[in-house]
Amino acid sequence: MKKLLILLLPLLAACASVERLALPAPEALPQKSLTSFAPPPGQQVDHRDWTDFLSRYVALDAEGVNRVAYGRVTIPDRDRLDRYLIELQAVDPADLTRDQQLAFWINLYNAATVDVVLEDYPVASIRDIKDGPFSIGPWSRPLVQVAGEDLSLNDIEHRIIRPTFDEPRIHYALNCAAVGCPNLMDRAWRAETLERDFAAAERAYVNDPRGVRFDARGGLILSKIYIWFREDFGPDEQAVLAYIGTVAEPELRARIQEAQRVRAYQYDWALNDTAAEF
Repeated sequence: MKKLLILLLPLLAACASVERLALPAPEALPQKSLTSFAPPPGQQVDHRDWTDFLSRYVALDAEGVNRVAYGRVTIPDRDRLDRYLIELQAVDPADLTRDQQLAFWINLYNAATVDVVLEDYPVASIRDIKDGPFSIGPWSRPLVQVAGEDLSLNDIEHRIIRPTFDEPRIHYALNCAAVGCPNLMDRAWRAETLERDFAAAERAYVNDPRGVRFDARGGLILSKIYIWFREDFGPDEQAVLAYIGTVAEPELRARIQEAQRVRAYQYDWALNDTAAEF
């Protein structure tokens, strides 16, 4: 069995590389109105309804995973979520400062993701929500309209946030409703606490087995996030490891430096559902 696993590891790494090629390139949309920033103080966006929803339905499990009680969301709270999404879509991003706009896009992405899961719930994985026989999930489906533009989750992540903000820690903030993803916060993202929350989310994920771990043979296993979005963290694998080492706890940092290479990339696509705990 061990010999078979050793033979399979290069194949698993190759599969992760193929998945990386299938992702949209970080190319900006031509609509500059979606990514032009206003000078301070900008416009305040009310995210309280989203914070109320998250504080009510997101809870930490014994393994450190923030899970969502999708099955317990009430009809009134579902209606509040829908109204919150409608209110966000009425915002003109050009009226927001850089930090206000980044918080706006993160909250819009995460709220739309939770909403699309609720529409199809129960599902074992968000990847089960398909638009056709060749679909791998709902990420290419237009879900929202902002400044007159229909946008999908892919548009928000790969064509607005990544090329505009040059912020690798965005991958610790955007949540794809999977156990393997960095935690969905139990409150909304806010411009005023953006830097602090980015730093906390990054440190939490790197020092969690979902982000970085070692197998029984001492092989270094990274989340697929670090190969899917490699160019956001560094030009090559060694640069990515050096980047991770800057926030890893001392013992983990030493093991990463000793390993020198990644044995495999893994990711758990199971839905981050509280029902999955039982």
